[in-house]
Amino acid sequence: MPLTEIDLEHLRRCVELAREALAAGDAPFGSVLVAADGTRLHEDRNRVVSSGDPTRHPEIALARWAGANLPAEERARATVCTSGEHCPMCSAAHGWVGLGRVVYVHSAQQLASWTAEWGWPAAPVRPLPVQDVAPGVVVEGPVPELVEEVRDLHRRSSPQA
Repeated sequence: MPLTEIDLEHLRRCVELAREALAAGDAPFGSVLVAADGTRLHEDRNRVVSSGDPTRHPEIALARWAGANLPAEERARATVCTSGEHCPMCSAAHGWVGLGRVVYVHSAQQLASWTAEWGWPAAPVRPLPVQDVAPGVVVEGPVPELVEEVRDLHRRSSPQA
């Protein structure tokens, strides 16, 4: 399924959330859960540093919210729009909860490449594609028109965030 204007609108909100995360001292990640009709259901930003909890990724928050608030059929038709491709932990949560497609601005591999270029330490988990962890999930990205903006947010963040 090709990206739509609605997808791009929600991805722009993800970039705003990533900007909010960076301003709060967290890594610049933001995610939005979107219903099949395009309605924004829930959103969150990275809160790893500000909460002291390394699992406070926005994709985990969306998966938890969806599991508690949506029937399985609605979860399967929903889309997770996100500034960056899920890490393996978030991919697993996505798969276990039974969420639908993922649309991301930059891939996990792109982020790993950027951080290596900047001389930052490697992440504690491999940058696996979502489908390597949650096969069957429809995944779309990267989105070239937003990649440089998000890359710049990452460049401005701390390698510890």
